[in-house]
Amino acid sequence: MRTTPVRRLFAATAALLPVLAVAACGADPKIPGAPGASGPAAAAGQDVVSGIAESDAAAALLPEEVRAAGTVTFGTSFGYPPSAFYADQATKKPAGIDIDITDAVAKVLGLTVQREEAAFETILPALDSGKYDVGTGNFGVTTARLKTIDFVTYIDDGQGFAVRKDDTDRKPVTDLVQLCGLTIGTGAGTTFETTLNAKKNVCADAGKKPYEVKAFSDSGAVLTGLQQGRVDIVMSTINGLRHQAAQEASGTRFLGEFHRLDVGFAFKKGSRLTPAFRAAVNTLIKEGTYERILRKWGVTDSAIPESLISPPEHP
Repeated sequence: MRTTPVRRLFAATAALLPVLAVAACGADPKIPGAPGASGPAAAAGQDVVSGIAESDAAAALLPEEVRAAGTVTFGTSFGYPPSAFYADQATKKPAGIDIDITDAVAKVLGLTVQREEAAFETILPALDSGKYDVGTGNFGVTTARLKTIDFVTYIDDGQGFAVRKDDTDRKPVTDLVQLCGLTIGTGAGTTFETTLNAKKNVCADAGKKPYEVKAFSDSGAVLTGLQQGRVDIVMSTINGLRHQAAQEASGTRFLGEFHRLDVGFAFKKGSRLTPAFRAAVNTLIKEGTYERILRKWGVTDSAIPESLISPPEHP
């Protein structure tokens, strides 16, 4: 395994930022126009939302006071493509799967989106306080979260691992015991941090040195930590790590999937918004906009056949 000079890693980090802002993601050879097929995926600026019509049936499921106000407040976490990011840093123009699906659902329901940027780990607690009506941030549906949060699912993503590209000996992680003795970088407040901390005993049980978990609030810091050698391996979203590895400047290699999770809009437990949001997502699935959004971002292998309210965690 070759060690990359720190100076080159700093250059790679700087070069990566504009690349992430404009590139699409994924690798599905079955889809024309997706990476790994006949050409690049669609540009982040492609409009697949503006022509969507309101659905009277879906909108009728909204609470009367929400229909009257016409606005729903979203707490949104921005990070790596393709989930939610800024396509133009100068204008802070949002882009990504979460952005397109949110805007599409709002169109179906006849609502205006009031989007507020928030740190990932602060969004779910803020739902209970009423600061936000809905949370988005590639929130995976887990058994622990279902105790306090309701979800309306819209995509299937999950947990994966990545390493530096020059780490050629590392094999796909199928058991956390493979991480013993390593330092793992991940996002603060994520399912990844929860999974890693909950399973730390696997190393002691195997008679091995425990792994160390370093959680970062800033998603860019996770990549920087990997590039600078402060972490050995990164655990994050499958689609995000695949996209990142496709960018030459990132210097990363996607190791593979670890655990699939449904991803959904997050709501305060018992929220009356969930039936309308589920109906809106299913409307988009039925009329084809849903597929166009996922095709745009090169992630049609993450499609779900039907949106559900708070389904159990994937086994």
